[in-house]
Amino acid sequence: MAGSPTLAGLFAQRSVVGVAEFAVANSAQITLSTFALGSCVGVIAYDPVAKAGGLLHLMLPDSTLSPDKAAAQPAMFADSGIPALFNALAGIRAQRPRMRTFIAGGACVLSGPDNFKIGERNAIAVRRLLSVYGCRSIGEDVGGTVNRTLHLNVGTGILSAKLPDRSYEVPMGA
Repeated sequence: MAGSPTLAGLFAQRSVVGVAEFAVANSAQITLSTFALGSCVGVIAYDPVAKAGGLLHLMLPDSTLSPDKAAAQPAMFADSGIPALFNALAGIRAQRPRMRTFIAGGACVLSGPDNFKIGERNAIAVRRLLSVYGCRSIGEDVGGTVNRTLHLNVGTGILSAKLPDRSYEVPMGA
């Protein structure tokens, strides 16, 4: 019957990743989502062989600003969040050499001058750390002045990005 839900659709689940959080999954029914990345950066990592993915929504580049916060909430910072993301992915059998990464966010969304350049500093820190970890980057969408929303379908490996003026998809498993 046209318009009837599919079995997969009935069991599909969305895991929403908030600011300073991350999530990993290896279930084909899971979509990892994060909303309104402004100066924050979203890091998506996907292992197409294990069909396992993770999404990190980090706020700041460097945990030396607040080691206590980094210990309690590692996803707040790039230098503690990225290792936590990769450790969690390893726990669901993803392997870093096979992972493909994509980063988004790092915008300047303030109406006036951004003297701290948090978005830019976040993107630089993430690129540096991903390089140190030897991860294959398949792209990025950083900078500018607009927010981004990301959805990673773990089953298909398709990353969907939504901006105020456009949407696009990135095949993370290709």
